[in-house]
Amino acid sequence: MRIKKIDGWLFRSFIPPFIVTFMIATFVLLMQILWLYIDDLAGKGLNIFLVVELLAYKCVSLVPLALPLAILISSLMVLGNLAERYELSSLKSAGIPLLRIMRPILFFGLGALVLSYMCSNYFIPVANLKFGSRMWDIQRQKPTLSLDAKVFNYDFDGFVIHIGEKGKDGRRIENVLIYDHSGSAQEGVSEITAREGEMFSAENGKYFVMRLLDGHQYMEAQPSGKGTFPFIRTSFGEWVKVFDLSEFQLTRTDEELFKSNRTMLSSGQLREAMDSIEMKIEQRREGVVKYLRNFYAPVRSEEQQLPIQRMKSKAVESAGAKVAERLDTLPKQEEAPMQEGMGPPDRSYEARAYELPDSVSSFDQLLAGLPRYRRKSYINKAQTFARSILNQTQSANRTIADLAESHVKHEYDMHMKYSMAVICILFVLIGAPMGAIIRKGGFGYPILVAILFFMLFIILTIFCRKIAESFIVPAWLAAWIPCMIFLPLGLRLTFKAMNDSKLLDVDRYLAPLRRFLQKRKKKKDHAATVVG
Repeated sequence: MRIKKIDGWLFRSFIPPFIVTFMIATFVLLMQILWLYIDDLAGKGLNIFLVVELLAYKCVSLVPLALPLAILISSLMVLGNLAERYELSSLKSAGIPLLRIMRPILFFGLGALVLSYMCSNYFIPVANLKFGSRMWDIQRQKPTLSLDAKVFNYDFDGFVIHIGEKGKDGRRIENVLIYDHSGSAQEGVSEITAREGEMFSAENGKYFVMRLLDGHQYMEAQPSGKGTFPFIRTSFGEWVKVFDLSEFQLTRTDEELFKSNRTMLSSGQLREAMDSIEMKIEQRREGVVKYLRNFYAPVRSEEQQLPIQRMKSKAVESAGAKVAERLDTLPKQEEAPMQEGMGPPDRSYEARAYELPDSVSSFDQLLAGLPRYRRKSYINKAQTFARSILNQTQSANRTIADLAESHVKHEYDMHMKYSMAVICILFVLIGAPMGAIIRKGGFGYPILVAILFFMLFIILTIFCRKIAESFIVPAWLAAWIPCMIFLPLGLRLTFKAMNDSKLLDVDRYLAPLRRFLQKRKKKKDHAATVVG
């Protein structure tokens, strides 16, 4: 019964700092991400509810990252407070082991593990889809219309507007200049000037109206004849121009267009995407093989054809490199066109060029076996084949490399959904023993220690992503490397805390050095005694 009361008391002591640290971690991470999108959000005249909606979507995606940090700090604080007030020593003296004291926090870590996985696999893909589609619409939206005095405005497509003076009410304007480059008129470029006027919006902000007074319109018309360039000038007492503001309004794009992004997929969908990528890679490889088969004649069995095809490929590739040298060394009469009466070329030579005997191992032997008047044509044909094969293989290599990189990213993201959940329980094994060892509570020292561990985790995560995308290690292994590092570290710290050991026993590591210095000193004293 007393143990249950201790569990409840420890759980109640853990919840308040966890909530506070979770909110602080989420806010800090959110502000860090918000700076990346501040240029896209500023000046667009967005509704406050739309901004709150975007922040809410981003907060959901930050839950798997903020949970481990909050658990690490809270575990350090709670066990540090217990150790600092000697309550942890009292519990241990009563026969309660450290793991039993940590049991409520371990159960909380298991709950955080499940919550983190649920967010990563079900909530975050939907939140990323909503956030990505909204940000796409915002990025494509034009900034809000702002007509300032003595500043050229280019917000409307095809129009440049300049206002000399602007009234305090924001409606009256003077010395207005408008350049019309929209091309709607067949006459050409139009320029409008007005001494004064007013501007206002109509029909609930759907249209922007400029009513100009006492002005002129200058227009460069299309040439009416050779060397004639008409110029038209028109005066007006009142002129009204209506601009459509629909281009400044936020339009919603179909969310189905963004669902293929890997950050918007669950683990099951990521597996399906990986299978599709593997099929595309295999199809691309088969396409290259089929393309290369067009350059070889099937005159032998497959067992006999393979080494000969390799030999022919080398000969064809070397042909392009030796073309220039061969053309310079050929006699002039060999480059002359075929004489009349010789008839069509013998197709047996062309067949011989493709059906290489086993004894042909170089381009020189192949060239020597052909008539001299046909050598240049076969050299040109070999060069064309070499270019075609090279271009096709290079294109296939680029495509396969891109698909392989995409496959790695999908596999890494899928395993990160699991490893980010497991790290919650590992941070309990690190935070609670560290708090018992350092014996410091509050928000000062524990936060410093927790930030060091969390920075190590972030650095490892970034490093592992890079080595996975560089094909140095498998993607699944790279995703689990941080957990593999923190698991033995957590077990080691737990063992030290259970045995009340120091975090770093300096005396233990300096003991061999001290023994060495003592032996050396004894030898010197002995030598001095003998000499004396």
